[in-house]
Amino acid sequence: MDKNQLVMSLKKIDSVKFGSFTLKSGIQSPFYIDLRNIVSYPDVLESIVDSIIDKIKVLEFDVITGIPYTALPIASIIASKLKIPLIYIRKEKKDYGAGGKIVGHYKKGDRCLVIDDVITTGGSKLETAEELEASGVEVKDFVVIIDRSFEGKKIMKDNGYKLHSLFNIRELLDMLRLNDVINENQVEEVLNFINK
Repeated sequence: MDKNQLVMSLKKIDSVKFGSFTLKSGIQSPFYIDLRNIVSYPDVLESIVDSIIDKIKVLEFDVITGIPYTALPIASIIASKLKIPLIYIRKEKKDYGAGGKIVGHYKKGDRCLVIDDVITTGGSKLETAEELEASGVEVKDFVVIIDRSFEGKKIMKDNGYKLHSLFNIRELLDMLRLNDVINENQVEEVLNFINK
């Protein structure tokens, strides 16, 4: 699948929606990106995995992680295909058994590539980096499917990290507009919302 086909597939499986949506912050948004359901569409999932693998082949890393929950199955498949160890951070600390918050084998100094579905403010990515770095794992690169902000790269760069995305919100909107899935008013509404 090329980029255009992938965007159209995401729209077809209802991962990209337009209308009026209440975000976690309580703000009303004219669009919503929800990539959780891609695990139920093997062709779409495989295309995303292959696109990410193509993007990361120039990066250096020893282990890979996905931010739960959406990115964890993606990272797991990528790790398996590349024969790279997968680690992940538990949502809650385990106080029994061997304990610990990070699951999987790693050693201090390992470089970890972090996968996530989208970036808006970068908050979850920075929290993940902080947890990994506190355990002695180095983080330099993050990969997301969609940069839904205009400042994802800047946010991450300002914090000492590099962001790589399959596409940004402008590219997504342009492809949907080109395929007559949305109209110019919807494009402007989304862009105005993001600019605010």
